[in-house]
Amino acid sequence: MDSQQAQKLYDSGKEPVVAKLLEYDKKSTQLEEMLALLEKSLSTKSYELTLPEIPDEDMNPTVAALLNVIEAQQATMQKMYEGNQLAKDEIARLKKQNQKPKIKPKNRKKNNSTDKNGKRPGSKKISKTKDLEIDETNIIEPDVIPLDATFHSYRDFVVQDIILKKYNIKYRIKRYLAPDGSIIQGKVPAYLQGKHFGGDLICFCIYQHHHCGVTQPLLLEQLLEIGIQISSGHLSNILTENKKKYHEEKQRILNIGLKFSSYINVDDTGARHNGKNGYCTYLGNEEFSWFESTDSKSRINILTILRCEHTDYHINSQAIAYMKEGGLPKSKLEIMTASKGLLLIDDKSWFKFLEKNNIEKPRHVKIATEGALLGSIVTHGISNRLVLLSDDARQFAILIHALCWIHAERLLAKLSPLTDEAKADLKNVRSRIWKFYDKLKTYKGNPTPEAKAQLEAEFDEIFTTQTASPMVNDALKRLHKNKAELLLVLDRPEIPLHNNSAENAIREYVKKRKISGSTRSEKGRKCRDTFTTLKQTCRKQGITFWRFLNDRVFQLLSIPDLSVLIQQKFDDQSAEAENI
Repeated sequence: MDSQQAQKLYDSGKEPVVAKLLEYDKKSTQLEEMLALLEKSLSTKSYELTLPEIPDEDMNPTVAALLNVIEAQQATMQKMYEGNQLAKDEIARLKKQNQKPKIKPKNRKKNNSTDKNGKRPGSKKISKTKDLEIDETNIIEPDVIPLDATFHSYRDFVVQDIILKKYNIKYRIKRYLAPDGSIIQGKVPAYLQGKHFGGDLICFCIYQHHHCGVTQPLLLEQLLEIGIQISSGHLSNILTENKKKYHEEKQRILNIGLKFSSYINVDDTGARHNGKNGYCTYLGNEEFSWFESTDSKSRINILTILRCEHTDYHINSQAIAYMKEGGLPKSKLEIMTASKGLLLIDDKSWFKFLEKNNIEKPRHVKIATEGALLGSIVTHGISNRLVLLSDDARQFAILIHALCWIHAERLLAKLSPLTDEAKADLKNVRSRIWKFYDKLKTYKGNPTPEAKAQLEAEFDEIFTTQTASPMVNDALKRLHKNKAELLLVLDRPEIPLHNNSAENAIREYVKKRKISGSTRSEKGRKCRDTFTTLKQTCRKQGITFWRFLNDRVFQLLSIPDLSVLIQQKFDDQSAEAENI
């Protein structure tokens, strides 16, 4: 009996479990003691048990089955206990009663060693103001100067400061009357676009809101305190209106990123909008970051994102192969095969085609739509060798899918085996996995066919290990089924072993969700995605977001389009690879 069978027995109720086990063997010397222990655990709130030691000669199928039942039952009770505790903690927090104690961090050992001059190691003074640009110089005289004193020298003392105050400008536009009666007049700077707020103020508002996470009410209060006369409506317009050029640059980042990347990290998280649940999807790698908020996180959603700005559906060989693998019925698949090469320009045309061919069941519509979207993606130049690295969220299992080792190992980390032997087995298995992980990192730097074969064999050896815990065995079995996705790095050494970069990037939305809750307008949601994309891509390209905003707002054109910078990086990498 495995752990799943044991769980089914346990879920059916206490008496059926006991009765079923009694049918196995009534002669075991340990059976009555084990049954009593199970009775006790089922009738009390305790979820921690200490099992008696069972001699090898008494470890018959009945006892092993009973151990499986107890372990499955204990795992269920542990989850219930932890969930209940979380609910209690949240209720206590809301009522401000019996909150968790604040545990002070451990004090790190201080390095009190000093050199012969009495300085700590690494405390060598480095001039921090040597290359500073000086904006103002003030000469300071002594309070009292003796009559016979002569000037000796200056001692410079540099102070860094910031000026944060209102700065109102009046443009006096000269107007001239031409002989023909027409009026000729000067023009205000083009970047103002006829608005009454200057470029530095616009940059400041966008930077504070989208980069520093300052909410609109707090930003409005800050501006009013500084002396800026602005309404909440005007502030909202600065943050969301007339941002077409930013949205277009964001889209070009995705187009170039997908065209030249060999892999992308992907992840999603909750992003409420207008009081309703929504999701934000992240795509990116070392060269770019890209975010899009939608109402769904299905596979159709991620395929639509990968299709970029295109709206078509294409039935080609890739689409048909996907539909066949997805289990589309033979009769429907024959319709798709007969329609190979068909290109439908938009959603309306696609769903009309499905209706015409009696493809109406939700599952069939889903598989066919996913396949046609995949066909469109490949048609528009995205390589079908593009790797998507995820945390095992199945909506991302398209094209070539790789798995994050950190998330995979968590499947074992969260287990709590019952016996000491099982705990020792789990510890040993996890240790072997992390040693194997280190070997994969070494392989990435120097891939060879011999090392590949050795690592594949070692993977099988680790993940087919039989331990004393059925739960651990089931987890290992599940991970072994994902061998191709976990060991994709052996064929594609350039891809990362983990998805931490995606986790870190999308944390931006988690923080915003905690501070602001959700966006309200469609323009607000779109601007949040756009400026988060631009900010994080600037960071990866070595450009400060403040400098980027100044360049775009004042139309300086000193910073190329970010998609151009990304393509240059990919071109440089390709040239370097060819020279090796």
